[in-house]
Amino acid sequence: MTFRLRTIDITADGRQIVRDRDVAASRLTIGRAAENDIHLPDLAIDPHHAAIELKGDFLEAVALGTLGFGVDGVSSQATMIDPARGAELRFGSYNLTVSRPDDLGADVAALITIAQVASQDPGEATDEKARFSLAGAVPGKRRMAWIFGALILLAFLAVPVFFNLLHQANPKIAVRGDKAWSAGALSLAHHSLEQNCTACHVKPFEPVKDATCMSCHKTVHDHASPARLALARGGNGPLGERLLWAVAHSFGKEGPGACADCHTEHEGATRMAAPAQQFCADCHENLKSRLADTRLGNAADFGLLHPQFTPVVVTDPIANKSVPMSLDGNPRENSGLAFPHKLHLDPLGGAARMAASIGRERDYGRAGLQCSNCHRPTEDGIRFKPIDMERDCEGCHSLAFDNVGGIVRRLRHGDVDQMIADLAASGYNPPASVERPRPGQLGGQFGVGGNYHISFAPPRYTSTTFQQALSKEGVCGECHTPTMQGGRPGVVPVRQTVRFMSDGWFNHKAHAQEKCTSCHAAEKSSTSSDVLLPNLASCRTCHMGGDDRRAKVPSGCAMCHGYHPTQGAPRGTKLDKT
Repeated sequence: MTFRLRTIDITADGRQIVRDRDVAASRLTIGRAAENDIHLPDLAIDPHHAAIELKGDFLEAVALGTLGFGVDGVSSQATMIDPARGAELRFGSYNLTVSRPDDLGADVAALITIAQVASQDPGEATDEKARFSLAGAVPGKRRMAWIFGALILLAFLAVPVFFNLLHQANPKIAVRGDKAWSAGALSLAHHSLEQNCTACHVKPFEPVKDATCMSCHKTVHDHASPARLALARGGNGPLGERLLWAVAHSFGKEGPGACADCHTEHEGATRMAAPAQQFCADCHENLKSRLADTRLGNAADFGLLHPQFTPVVVTDPIANKSVPMSLDGNPRENSGLAFPHKLHLDPLGGAARMAASIGRERDYGRAGLQCSNCHRPTEDGIRFKPIDMERDCEGCHSLAFDNVGGIVRRLRHGDVDQMIADLAASGYNPPASVERPRPGQLGGQFGVGGNYHISFAPPRYTSTTFQQALSKEGVCGECHTPTMQGGRPGVVPVRQTVRFMSDGWFNHKAHAQEKCTSCHAAEKSSTSSDVLLPNLASCRTCHMGGDDRRAKVPSGCAMCHGYHPTQGAPRGTKLDKT
């Protein structure tokens, strides 16, 4: 059978809390010990005081020690109880009411309600409290709180402050008690300052100032001016945020944007972790509303809220003018160079056949030109070296113009005046009928030991000579735009953009498993004015937000952006030496 035990507790404000639990047993124990079925925490009750056992349709309550219990107001050592009629048992300050309501299940023998009853005699209650509590031996809680508060202030504030004042007057006096203020061990970078607190905490009871940090970190600068940071991070924010900063400033704290806002010390002997994405989003998520004149777009998560890439594109190579342009606007580049990628990468085109014929000499593949034949990575693999004519182009576009006794004479690339002088000094004057062979033509010597000879008009400085050489059909005009500068012939300067997005960081070496054409649509580009950069949607096929589980590569802000950049690289890259 089962007994249902109902406990009624009274809260300090007089509310009742009722809890029911069923005990599957035919015998219940009652007492002060916690292992009893009915636990009554009262010093007037024995640890194992009594037991209630089911006897047919009746219950038998029996005292287990010398102390009895009350039954309907009469002291007894044992009694038989009919649950249908009910009874009230008294154990110390607890009443146990035995009953069997009509709605009780057939498998429940009886309902036992347990409630503590306050004494009706105030004097008895006072005596009981005095006997079984410490209230009469120690001060009250409020008084003890004030006493301990005063002791804490004395031990951890007054004593260190007193010795600090003595130390300032006489440095030979050591400061005592200040170790209680330490928030923990210093980071690995500042470990050598462990015993030199005043190196950073110049003035007692003042936050660490930016000037103190900059006295050592002279080359580290913010990515925005302190005034702009103050507007972006607090000065132009909600009213509550501005009030908090006003309170902080009253205590001598610098900011927003102070060094100590981000670089928290005493976190243990570890390296500083990369800032969380939310650190950047706090300002940049609604930057447009905080700084109305900013050219930056709102950004909070690379996969959800990030502006389109805005590379810096050359628009005027003569004036060397570059302008940031969004990839949404299909920007056009004017590098001063004519180079159609599609023509050179077509596996069935003339360039491919030419590359195959001189493959062993230049290490070209039989399938034609590849991106790696011209675009050579830097030593660290992060980006690519500028294209060099002699190294990357002369295999097909030869600068050889004469052969004297087996010695091939070549023009120096990049200097039109020098080209004029070399031709004039050489006395080279080929027959007017000799024409320069075109790529793929018979008679052009493209094999090992052969030369792609070019034909110039008579080496005299005449407009006719260089109209031929610098025309679109001439040797220079194939790749360059001819122009006249100060009455002298020349070509438009070539401006090769080594890094399109200086505010972001991209590591080609980390993407070595991908083909170049996975991100750069060079095979479809028929003009050199195409800006062959992947857009935001292309990068999002692999990179999403820092906490996005759908991403192949979770990408927080710190992956591509650095607050204190080192050569443009975020913290944690191989170039980071700070």
